[in-house]
Formats: sequence, C-alpha cells, structure tokens
Amino acid sequence: MRPLFHPSLVNGRYGDPTVYVETLFEKRSLLFDVGEIASLAPRRIRRVDRVFVSHAHIDHFVGFDHLLRLLVGHEKSVQLFGPSGFAEHVFHKLQAYCWNLVETYPCELVFDVSELRTADSILTTRFHLRKAFAAKPSVSRKTFGGVLCDEPTHRVSAAILEHGTPCLAFALQEAAHVNVWKNRLLERGLPVGPWLLSLKKAVVERRADDHLIRIGEAATADHLVPLASLRDLLTITAGQKIAYVTDVADTPANRAAIAALIENADILFIEAAFAGADATLARERGHLTTTAAGEIAREANVRRIEPFHFSPRYAGEQERMLAEVMAAFRTSRA
Repeated sequence: MRPLFHPSLVNGRYGDPTVYVETLFEKRSLLFDVGEIASLAPRRIRRVDRVFVSHAHIDHFVGFDHLLRLLVGHEKSVQLFGPSGFAEHVFHKLQAYCWNLVETYPCELVFDVSELRTADSILTTRFHLRKAFAAKPSVSRKTFGGVLCDEPTHRVSAAILEHGTPCLAFALQEAAHVNVWKNRLLERGLPVGPWLLSLKKAVVERRADDHLIRIGEAATADHLVPLASLRDLLTITAGQKIAYVTDVADTPANRAAIAALIENADILFIEAAFAGADATLARERGHLTTTAAGEIAREANVRRIEPFHFSPRYAGEQERMLAEVMAAFRTSRA
C-alpha cells in the first residue's frame, strides 16, 4: 500500500531547511520548518494546515511571511508548533503589519501556536485575523512523551534538543496501513466500493467489534454488519515513520534524545552542516558533522537517510558530503 505521507526537501541540501509533506487523498499538507518557500506553488502552500518549526533562527522561519501573505483572504486554520518562546516570535511577526481593515474581511484566518515547554507540557496561544492577530490568553495542556498531535491517521512527536537555544526534532508516525483482500470479498460475495473506506477508517480509529459498517450503498438494516465479522477481510501493516532533525549540538544528551525519537524511522532528514574533518568548528557552531549524522542514523536503525543543511562553505562538494554521511551510515551498520 502506498504511504499516506510523501515528503520532499524544498530547497535542496544547501538551502533553507524546509521539508514539505504532502498527504495522499487529502487536501492538506505539513511543513517541517518554514525557511524560504517561494519555490512552492501557492496552491501547495495553501494546503498547509500544520507547521512544525525547530526554532526561530531566520533560515528556519523566514518563510512564515510568505505563508501568511498567501493565506490572508482564505478561510483557514493553521496549527504551528515550536519550542518554548515560539508564540512570542509569531506574535511579533504578525504585529509587524497593519491590520486596520480586517474586520470587514469575509474569511477568517486563525493561527494556533503551541510551544512544547517540557516533554509533558504544551502551551497554546490563538491569533485571529479579524482581531488584528491580538493574542488570546494562552491555554496549557498536558501531553506525554512530547506528543504534539495525535490523530487517527498519524501522530507527531518532538524532542527538545540543545542548539544554544531550545530546538525541536520531530517524528511523524503514520498509522498502520489497512489492506483489503479482494479475493476474500469475492469469496463472500461482497462488493468493491466506497464502503471499504469506511471499513478501513473504522479499523484505523480502533472502533469496537460491535461498530456497524454499512456494506454497499443500501441503507437497510440487512446491510449493516458488525466490524468483528469483517476483520478477516483485512491485513494490517506498520505505517511509515518520517523524522526531521536539524541544528543540534553533537552532545551525548542530544544523541540519546534523537535516538529515542527517530528509532526505526523509514526516512530521516538530518542536518550534516560540516564535513567530518571540521568537527571542532561544528562543535563551536552547535551543529552536526557528516560523520555524526551517519552515526546517529545507524544507531537508531534508520532505513533511509536524507542529509541536508550543508554549509555553503562546501559549495560544489555535495558528492563529498553525501559520501561522508553514507560512509558513517553504512560502515557502522556493517
């Protein structure tokens, strides 16, 4: 079965860190960091309803203005997630503009900005366009293990890392894939059709065995059957896991937190800002080397690694940087 989420690096391995995640079958998308995003088509940007920002350094957050410009005038609600203090950065971005005419706008734009204060605590502040983006009183809620959002189709978790300032790494875990055995449908004389989507959804949402499923298009009681009697039509496989790690110091504490978050990821987007020979410079700047990135991916049993955020000092040396990452990744795995 095809994965629900399809991630891509927006600005290549040297540009501003941004990963755009398209959602199959749904008109919604996610962003991990929001650096320069002008290369994304406006229609793709307007699909974004969740933005996960590692920290507010300019190369990770400068694209917020472009996002804002494209969303004003559209009915939209966007959730943003970041580290402690993130809501204040969003507030100042919003208040940099004059909003004196927004009371007459026909469409409302809402930003819900959530800060992961600790692994078990989130603080959310809401901003309404029609209120000139004045901040509403913040609301605190408990979470567990850094879970930012938990939906039937996916979960996003974060770890708080150190970069001279709190910096978040993220993991997007897709819910299990539910596949239908068409030969079993045939054997039982059951039709193929849209009702199978309801069946899959019920399984993903962990409905009880007595939950009723309508087979076909009929609305009669004869065509409503309990979920338990249909489970043998399905097989369930693990969903895809996508991880995103950038701008972190190579410390034992950071490595341990990253490993716990990204373990067994199918795809890991991880910074490799400096070459292995420049480890001293990487430590001074609070970044990872190519070697460190490869080692971290191996230690976490990652399936595929996508290094990025290469320093411009290595312009024209992409193949070298990639080779260093893969050498550490493959050698360690051997």
